Amino acid sequence: MAEADEIIHQSTRLKIMSVLNALPEDEALEFKRLKAISQATDGNLGAHLATLEKAGYVAIEKDFVGKKPRTRAQITRAGRKAYAAHLQYLKAIIEGGSAEG
Repeated sequence: MAEADEIIHQSTRLKIMSVLNALPEDEALEFKRLKAISQATDGNLGAHLATLEKAGYVAIEKDFVGKKPRTRAQITRAGRKAYAAHLQYLKAIIEGGSAEG
């Protein structure tokens, strides 16, 4: 059976991963949009993105549009794989099966 991914399992990070996983493979989402969807503060979202980036689940890109800084997040292949495995863990719980081996 699949096991919980403690990095993804936290509710804000699960929201972030769900949103990013729904995007096409090479698409990134701007920080401002991700903040609105996750309903997190700037600092909270930044901390969760840093945790996901450290795990290799998201890639963060910072650049400028004109003179304005822009931060975008994109799920990685490892992130998609970890997210899919975590969904299997949750599905086992929902269906009443044992999530522990």
